[in-house]
Amino acid sequence: MNHVDTETWIETLIRARYPLLYVVSHEEGRVLSALYRVAANEHMRLLVWSATRGLRDWQNPDAPPTAPEETQDYLAILSYIEGLTEDALIALLDFHVYMEDPMVVRGLRDLVAILPDQRAVFKTVAILSPILTVPPTMEKELTVVDFPLPTAEDIDALLERVIATRSEQDIPVKLPPEDRNGLVQALQGLTLVEAENVLAQAVVITGEISSAAIPFILQEKQQIVRKSGALEFFPAHVTMADVGGLALLKEWVVERAEAFSQTAREFRLPAPRGVLLVGVPGGGKSLSVKAMAAEWQVPLLRLDMGSLFRGIVGGTEQAIRDALKLADALGRCVTWLDEVEKGLSGLGSSNVSDAGTTARTLATLLTWMEEHNSPVFVAATANVQTLDVLPPELIERFDDVFFVSEPTEEEREEIFTIHLRERGRDPADFDLKRLAQATEGMVGRQIKKLVYDALFRAFSAGETLTTEMVLDTLQAKSEGVKQFGQVSARPASTGARRPTVERGARPVRVMSRPDLVT
Repeated sequence: MNHVDTETWIETLIRARYPLLYVVSHEEGRVLSALYRVAANEHMRLLVWSATRGLRDWQNPDAPPTAPEETQDYLAILSYIEGLTEDALIALLDFHVYMEDPMVVRGLRDLVAILPDQRAVFKTVAILSPILTVPPTMEKELTVVDFPLPTAEDIDALLERVIATRSEQDIPVKLPPEDRNGLVQALQGLTLVEAENVLAQAVVITGEISSAAIPFILQEKQQIVRKSGALEFFPAHVTMADVGGLALLKEWVVERAEAFSQTAREFRLPAPRGVLLVGVPGGGKSLSVKAMAAEWQVPLLRLDMGSLFRGIVGGTEQAIRDALKLADALGRCVTWLDEVEKGLSGLGSSNVSDAGTTARTLATLLTWMEEHNSPVFVAATANVQTLDVLPPELIERFDDVFFVSEPTEEEREEIFTIHLRERGRDPADFDLKRLAQATEGMVGRQIKKLVYDALFRAFSAGETLTTEMVLDTLQAKSEGVKQFGQVSARPASTGARRPTVERGARPVRVMSRPDLVT
């Protein structure tokens, strides 16, 4: 729902005489502007209360206080609203800090009971806060309205105003239509204030308004993600060239590189929604997700499912909602659900073990994955041997599921090549085939560690790294190789062992016996 729809929704609620609304937003000024338009349409005054300034007419902020000075007190203002004798929309700013006071809860519930019965006057109270704090006893009394961040149209209008202002100041504007669209898309997810600030920063540094501002915008988004605590921003330092093997997965990623474009929409091609990577730990799932974001040149946001299940009751559900809302707001990006199986463990006994928290979190995630309209691509990873440990309704939300197995001999040669070259060694100086044969059953992470350990030995001995030294290191470590079973998913590598259903078929849940597929 965009902000125009939200305004209409608020106006509908007021016309229906809803006594108490809770508007959630960081953009206080923008919300108040919207409330003023709604109040004007309904021939009401917009009165704004704050603990510092008391109750004032929003249209005339410098006028004397509307209410007695003592109504700066958060309890006194509730009594004053009850006795107010004019049609008004009353906005209470930052009132969430008082919501744990039993007297406030009682006062708000009294208003909910009294205001609809005051037929002579028309009053609605709107709590405006960036934080949603709803006491359990008030869940039925108030209506929560999430005020969305600026739309592309809002950002474009801001950009037009900034360009006009800068042009008057003789600041050059180098913004062809395609660059302007890219700039607007990059700015989505910021508030209008944040967007204007980052454009001003770009002008100070580059001396112009152009697509050169996009790197500064991405830095600002990193700050937003970091401050949120719900997601982690991953810079794209790896590419598909850094991923050894997994040829089929790489091909799938490359095929979808242009699928997010406007040309693809005109072709009636749906935007890719998500992919699930399952398989052995250390096989390259996480690395592939990072490379995927780099290949598509979009930000990568990591959501650690296991870390969500902490804190106070209700905190997990709020954390997942905040994370998904932020991902939506940031626009085109890859949202990485890391180790998704950890966040959903114990789902079957959720109603007993955690009061339903896991089940509600999954429901929130599934609903969002099905209904979100933002260009957010979901990449989930899971260290599982079979898909029957994951809810089938989650699996069905993804465009495709890939099984990442132990690399083949040819892939192990490629992995050795990558890590040797990364450490400044020429792979041609090594017997890669011999190394690959000696490391049968090892995954990419183990091979990487083997190269590092061999480098340490060479450095300590003052010798040159050789094939023999790598093999001696392998023998010294006597590292066991853990074997993993098959899963019902497409192989991510050419030549890898086949999954339990034909390649290209829709993944299905596998029962306890791998040969039984339902």
